[in-house]
Amino acid sequence: MVALGREGTPADAILGVVPREVVEPATLDEAAEVLAACARDGRAVAFVGGGTELELGAPPRRLDVLLRTARLARVVEHAPADQIAVVEAGLPLGELQRRLRPHRQRLALDPPLAERATVGGVVAANAYGPRRHRFGAARDLVVGMSFVRADGVLAKGGGKVVKNVAGFDVPRLLVGSLGTLALIGTVTFRLHPLPEADRTVLVPMLDAGGLRALAAALGQAQLEPSAAAALLTGDGFQLALRFEGFPPGVAEQAQRLFALCERLGHGVEPLEEEGARAFWARHNAARSGGALRARLTFPRTGLEPAERLALRPLLASLGGAAAAIYPTLGVAFASGEPADPGAAARAVTEARAALAAAGGSLVVGAAPAEVRARVDPWGPPPPGLSLMRRVKAQLDPEERLAPGRFVGGI
Repeated sequence: MVALGREGTPADAILGVVPREVVEPATLDEAAEVLAACARDGRAVAFVGGGTELELGAPPRRLDVLLRTARLARVVEHAPADQIAVVEAGLPLGELQRRLRPHRQRLALDPPLAERATVGGVVAANAYGPRRHRFGAARDLVVGMSFVRADGVLAKGGGKVVKNVAGFDVPRLLVGSLGTLALIGTVTFRLHPLPEADRTVLVPMLDAGGLRALAAALGQAQLEPSAAAALLTGDGFQLALRFEGFPPGVAEQAQRLFALCERLGHGVEPLEEEGARAFWARHNAARSGGALRARLTFPRTGLEPAERLALRPLLASLGGAAAAIYPTLGVAFASGEPADPGAAARAVTEARAALAAAGGSLVVGAAPAEVRARVDPWGPPPPGLSLMRRVKAQLDPEERLAPGRFVGGI
């Protein structure tokens, strides 16, 4: 068996599993050659970009080769008039935004740790931030993709070239698959104009019912924030609404919000630039800090029971706990430090059961090994698991791509 790269070290480990070798191809052709060699020798492979989502999922069952995408970081094409960019998977999202800024454009994705997260990792995790309220998640902004299959064949899908495998829309399947189906090579994104004005308004004192009602009233009041996120306080919530666009439109939207909050009996606090930066920094810390991080989903109309039966009890098991809530989406992110792994694991299990009873879910995005040993990060198998297994069998029949990392041991 021919060596493909340098020897793996503990710094290269994925959830404690150290790879035998680490490779960093400089081109997609080189990456395809690596995967073809792994296919011939039956070696298991996993892919790493910025490493911001490495703790999501389960440890790989085996890991022979770790393929780092850091050198696959080119902007292949940018068509400003068409608002389209084609970029390699290893390009950090922050760097892409800097390349687009002179053209007054952006990719409207704002996950935490955007400076370090690569576009391939963001797509593989279907990551998003508070701008999902208006622009959607990674899945909604991907137009097309090139990818390297488990057998080393370079393929394309979406955009101008549509080449599906075994009847599947492969690019759509790769979004959120955590690298278990193929190596993302390049991604074609739909872009948006950079806004001329950006204003954040804080509604500082809300209980769960007030937060739910205000979030539901936004559409009826013809309010179109680009982002909507709340932070959990001691006994309530602070909701921030971000308005972006042309100055007159942003000013009008802010006035509409003031009028709506006055009717509902809520105070408002327009934030200056420094205050807005501080709020969004706290939001990002709630999303990315803490040894234990979890994503909770619930019906948008069910915020009160989700807070009472799942979110608050989970946070009570953590030190330095924080939470960010997207009330218009029915999603919350909880984080903190588990002083007692057993108590934290029980809190995860109980919160997961409470959410499931209402049609929601809980995914553990990160946790110490002592907690991971007690809970499945994904929770109970989803109804579509059999279909997911069929897709895996078609695209990676030997189960060599990040085996065991995804839902149901895929």
